[in-house]
Amino acid sequence: MLSPSHLRHLVAAFSLFAMTGCCTTSGKQVIGNPEVPYPLPSAPKVGDIIHLPTGVLVTPEQMKKVATDARVVYVGETHDNPASHRLELDMLKALEERYPGKAALGMEMFTRSQQPVLDRWSAGELDEKTFVKDSHWFDTWKMDFDYYRDLLLYAKEKRIPIIGLNAEKSLVQAVQSKPLEDLSAEEKAQLPELDLSDPYQRAQTESIFAGHSHGKMAAEGFLRAQTLWDDTMAETAARFLESPQGQDRHLLVAAGGNHVSYGFGIPRRVFRRVPSSYVTIGGHEVVVTRQVQPETMDVELPGFPMVAFDFLVNFAYEELPKRDVMLGVAFDNDPNKRGLLVKTVIPESNAARAGVKEWDLLLSLDGEPLTEAFDLIYAVKQKHVGDRGTLKLERNGAPLSVEVEFKQSEPYQHGKQENAAPQKAP
Repeated sequence: MLSPSHLRHLVAAFSLFAMTGCCTTSGKQVIGNPEVPYPLPSAPKVGDIIHLPTGVLVTPEQMKKVATDARVVYVGETHDNPASHRLELDMLKALEERYPGKAALGMEMFTRSQQPVLDRWSAGELDEKTFVKDSHWFDTWKMDFDYYRDLLLYAKEKRIPIIGLNAEKSLVQAVQSKPLEDLSAEEKAQLPELDLSDPYQRAQTESIFAGHSHGKMAAEGFLRAQTLWDDTMAETAARFLESPQGQDRHLLVAAGGNHVSYGFGIPRRVFRRVPSSYVTIGGHEVVVTRQVQPETMDVELPGFPMVAFDFLVNFAYEELPKRDVMLGVAFDNDPNKRGLLVKTVIPESNAARAGVKEWDLLLSLDGEPLTEAFDLIYAVKQKHVGDRGTLKLERNGAPLSVEVEFKQSEPYQHGKQENAAPQKAP
């Protein structure tokens, strides 16, 4: 899936603050830029919030008051920007505070099949480790859980229902790789009602592939996949809004910016199914504060005859606070499922300094059993620079306990560990 708002940002910087020249359409004169009918007199600053239809700068509280009037609030995120996720959390809090016990959270990051796990999380039945493990977070979304932790913890604290909106990966792959008529009967049965005729979505897709060597078939495949994502998420959201559980709730939808911007993705498709009031909110990175520059694609999107969002929040492109600690081992699962068998110890790593050796069998860290790769990866992710941990292991059949001091890992060493590991090396 494409990064949510990077493509939009490339053109936003040029289009937000300048009026277009006069032109004619069907003999009628068009003035201004329909995407930004009231441009600001100067470039925005971090913290500025623009109501795009009017060009009025508003405060966070004013935005929240207007946005929470609606039944559905869409927040188009940049997946790897913590500022986007704070915005989502702020808006979810605003809904919950205005409608206590009547808020809900729909998330692109989860599929329909994950709903039972989401229900147990919202009910307070799962701790974080079990939730991350049982939801197969790293298989489904493949992003650092820390981006979404605060949002999900708040939903759990307030018992806010979380709805997994997205299509299953296997179906997306099938739809992208072959025409709809070639899908199996089982695959066709999973499809929502698809609207492949939207001219704006097609124009966006064609612009993404313009100048690339993917070819027309690849572009058509991506259009089918993009439509599947949008219509599946829309159908799931609409079903929830009409369900006994959701019919009196206000829904926050958290999804990538390309699924929300200009309204032709999820918002229009939900409205087609369940006409309800809605507001769209997006983010615009006006400054980059991360050490590693974000990846972008040099794509020129077409102009659209509507604003990108109702509200545009200007913020910095941040990065997650780095923990930068690793244990420094590569390992295999023990055939007897008793622990993790060390295959490699990275020189000068935290494991090496603690005295861990090749062929040690790692049994537990701080009392938590290490029965599979996830257990060790998750445990180490909770550590910060300066933390210590007690690692119990078995060496040549004899039990042993060692103390690990977690010092900062060098980025190059970090990469070599992961690349060298039979399973991901923490």
